[in-house]
Amino acid sequence: MGKLIKNHWARLIVLTAAIYQVAAALEGFFWPKIFWDFLTTNLNGAVYPVPILQTLNLIFGILALAWEWPLNIPLSSTTRFAETVMHRSIEARLVVYPLSSLAALLLYQGTNPGIYYLIGMGVYFWAYSEGEVVCPEPWTLPRRRSRSVGKV
Repeated sequence: MGKLIKNHWARLIVLTAAIYQVAAALEGFFWPKIFWDFLTTNLNGAVYPVPILQTLNLIFGILALAWEWPLNIPLSSTTRFAETVMHRSIEARLVVYPLSSLAALLLYQGTNPGIYYLIGMGVYFWAYSEGEVVCPEPWTLPRRRSRSVGKV
């Protein structure tokens, strides 16, 4: 029986949330609605006449997709995004994804991705607390350090 790699599981959850968030943002451009409009109409200015919240959700969704599944496009002549500290940082994800979740939870069409982000953040926190690391290549395992055999 294998060991559960929690950051891979969290990556799948966040990828699902990001795809759903992009779809919710695109739908929100056509049918703008704040989730909390049954309590107050003060937030309606965030969705129409200017689609601020929909645009934020679209940006956060595309950012999460690019972060969780980096393409093999070089940033410079020597590095790719997957090799940067930003991609391998679970701490940075735990800072950015609450903002993505908040933006998604405010939009009516984005309540499910907001909940998925919360679950993904919980799993990422679990992985962080157990000392897991994110590998530069998606879906790979961290390499073991070679153990040098000393004299007995």
